[in-house]
Amino acid sequence: MKILRYRSDAEVSYGILDAGGRIRQLEGCPFESLDTSGAVAHLDQVTVLAPVETPRIIGVGLNYVLHAREAGKPLPTNPMLFMKPTLTAIGPEDAIIYPHQGKEVHYECELAVIIGKETRRVSEADALAHVLGYTCGNDISERVIQFAEMEMGCMLLGKGFDTFCPLGPVIATDLDPNNLDIKTRLNGEVVQDSNTSDLVFSVAHLVSYISAVMTLLPSDVIMTGTPSGVGPIAPGDTVEIEVEGVGVLRNPVVAEA
Repeated sequence: MKILRYRSDAEVSYGILDAGGRIRQLEGCPFESLDTSGAVAHLDQVTVLAPVETPRIIGVGLNYVLHAREAGKPLPTNPMLFMKPTLTAIGPEDAIIYPHQGKEVHYECELAVIIGKETRRVSEADALAHVLGYTCGNDISERVIQFAEMEMGCMLLGKGFDTFCPLGPVIATDLDPNNLDIKTRLNGEVVQDSNTSDLVFSVAHLVSYISAVMTLLPSDVIMTGTPSGVGPIAPGDTVEIEVEGVGVLRNPVVAEA
């Protein structure tokens, strides 16, 4: 199932996207019920939005084996976590704003996990039952600021600029997060190409590990880390993130006004 958040005229709704582009509107939000209202729209007639509004976003660093090697870092013994501000989240076709302070801004394709229900101290065996589904994510990072912060033992502003977390286009359910192809295309050229089988810490482990400390809420997003092949973007570029079973998340890059 593919769950879509969209705007039609002035109304924002959730719906279930069928293979032919038909959208069956939900009665409410998917964190409460997947019952449909009977209203139908078509993908060509709506604006696709970020799959969740104002989410809490938890990021994971160095969570692919080959990316850790690429960075010259040992594999972490525990998940390396950080958080991205709510206003980093944007949707498909929204512009990634290259900030005035930007000196070295990178793309990072990621499998993003959408929490489906309140979760506290869940076991790893039961963790995936608390996940609504998965979407594409792009953990945009300003490396000069990020690395300076990391020297001080923190990580926030380098990953926290507005628009630095594109998400979408849909929430796909019933996927195996342990075996999904994931890639980035920059201006049509493949620059990252991997599979979630290379994750150091699985989705189930991350949900269990995080929920042992903080209660996860419906619509929370866990960004599971990026594979090898990260690199720079610039104004005028177009970045596409593709996750098997989800689709393609496309965003242009524009300079801050």
